[in-house]
Amino acid sequence: MKKQEQWSSKIGFILAAGGSAIGLGAIWKFPYIAGISGGGAFFFIFILFTLILGLPLLMAEFVIGRKTQKDAVQAYKVLAPDSKWHWIGYLGIVTCFILLSFYSVIGGWIIIYIWKAVTGQLNGLTQAEYGQLFGETIANPAISIFVQFIFIFLTILVVAKGVQKGIERASQIMMPVLFILFIALILRSLSLDGAMQGVTFLFKPDFHKVTAETILFALGQSFFALSVGVSVMVTYSSYLSKKESLFRSALSIVCMNIFIIVLSGLAIFPAVFSFGLQPDSGPVLLFNVLPNVFNKMAFGIVFFVAFLVLFLFAALTSAFSMLEIIVSVICKGDSRTRAKWSWVIGMAIFIFGIPSALSYGMLSDTLIFGKTIFDLADYLVSNILMPLGSLLIAIFVPLKIKKSALYEELSAGGGFSFGLFQVWYFLIRYVAPIAIIIVSIYVIRG
Repeated sequence: MKKQEQWSSKIGFILAAGGSAIGLGAIWKFPYIAGISGGGAFFFIFILFTLILGLPLLMAEFVIGRKTQKDAVQAYKVLAPDSKWHWIGYLGIVTCFILLSFYSVIGGWIIIYIWKAVTGQLNGLTQAEYGQLFGETIANPAISIFVQFIFIFLTILVVAKGVQKGIERASQIMMPVLFILFIALILRSLSLDGAMQGVTFLFKPDFHKVTAETILFALGQSFFALSVGVSVMVTYSSYLSKKESLFRSALSIVCMNIFIIVLSGLAIFPAVFSFGLQPDSGPVLLFNVLPNVFNKMAFGIVFFVAFLVLFLFAALTSAFSMLEIIVSVICKGDSRTRAKWSWVIGMAIFIFGIPSALSYGMLSDTLIFGKTIFDLADYLVSNILMPLGSLLIAIFVPLKIKKSALYEELSAGGGFSFGLFQVWYFLIRYVAPIAIIIVSIYVIRG
């Protein structure tokens, strides 16, 4: 009889799930989207969406996973047999497959920039030269594909080892190091002249800059940042003991995520404003603008390498979860086939992601709906597939699981009163689906 793998401890689960949630959403995507969306206003809307939509949806996925102790497809089959609801799981698999295919490209950029920083190739350049270097680097097909492969290779190595020996052990090392590096970077960033201008940009909302696109980005970011809507958390919670409180675990992950996003903003924006640079550079902010920022600091290259290592750790912890959801469905709990399928699926994702890796070089003129392949994949995942998956989960949970069963699962492990349950149930049954639909319609019309 196959034995379901489990986390060895609650902290192991929180660090792994938190690592999945944090990833590039907090360190790469949030700073540049906040930069082009007005800073504080975007941050405020993001926090609102995270608390009223992200947290309830995260708990909903936790309920599905731990109640069934099954993978992202079988879990829905157990709860809704003889129906099509298990396609939510398949939607999550497709989303994670696409997401990791372009996510690994960014992970590769981090790896090559660590090499460039350590070997002194980033020293003493002008802002224009940093931009030129980044453009030349990501346009080089051999380099882009090679470093993308290295990132996928590292991801496969960890996932192939299993839940406890692979994902949990790696997360227990990477996450504490991530926090330590963040604190060091923030202290340095806040010590710069003019740093408070960046702090003001992050926390003082200017709602005049809010557009329909800002709202959509904030909604997508709240899902992207918590890894909800793709059934990753269904998979992770299926390995969780019945003794643990789902509410406390979910709240810990949400608070950790918001905290990391605040740390990310405090590490980046004060330094950017201190040197008179602009935060609205888009996705290239971390590779084009920040090298120039760190280059102007005392011991800047040391801090930049630390930042890139932090960035890589965050990216990998998220990548583990994306590959894990697919592997768990294929293996169906049989750990004996985990290593084989980790390699097969990982290599398939690598091959599928090659066009994204070439989107800024050989395939830069290949546009679909006016977007490069990389940008189209990002838009599809963040603004369509994740909100769609979240909407379906919000409808599924109150529709297919009895209210009494939901309360029983959420109250197991303590820390969740009936009053809190009533608030959660109202949010997941009425507020979440209505809000997702309204925002989507508003954006389409806007």
